[in-house]
Amino acid sequence: MLPTEHRLRRREDFATAVRRGRRAGRPLLVVHLRSGSTDPHAPGESAPPTRAGFVVSKAVGGAVVRNKVKRRLRHLMRERVAQLPPGSLVVVRALPGSGDADHAQLARDLDAALQRLLGGGAR
Repeated sequence: MLPTEHRLRRREDFATAVRRGRRAGRPLLVVHLRSGSTDPHAPGESAPPTRAGFVVSKAVGGAVVRNKVKRRLRHLMRERVAQLPPGSLVVVRALPGSGDADHAQLARDLDAALQRLLGGGAR
C-alpha cells in the first residue's frame, strides 16, 4: 500500500499535475508527471515528498475491476516512488484495457512511461 504522505488527494494537485506536467502514454495507462515543484500547502518544508494519485474511470470496468486496478497501481507506485524527484506530483490514468491486464503488464507500462518522463526513453 502507498503510504499516506505519498498520496495525492486534492483536486487542485491532480489538476496541476495533468495541466502543467509532462505526459507519457502507453497502451494500458497514461502517466502525468509534474516534477520537483514545491508544495504551496506545506510551508517550511524544503523537500516535500513525491505524491501519486490514480484515475480509474468506469470505462475500465465495474467497481470490483476498478478497485483491483487501483490496488495494483498503488502497489506498483509504492516500489517506484523513490526513483522520482522529491516534490513531484504523479497522476496515473488507467485506460480501458487495464482492467484485463495482469500485474506484470501494468508494471511494464508504468516503468516505460516513467522511464520516458524521467528522460531515459525515446519517443
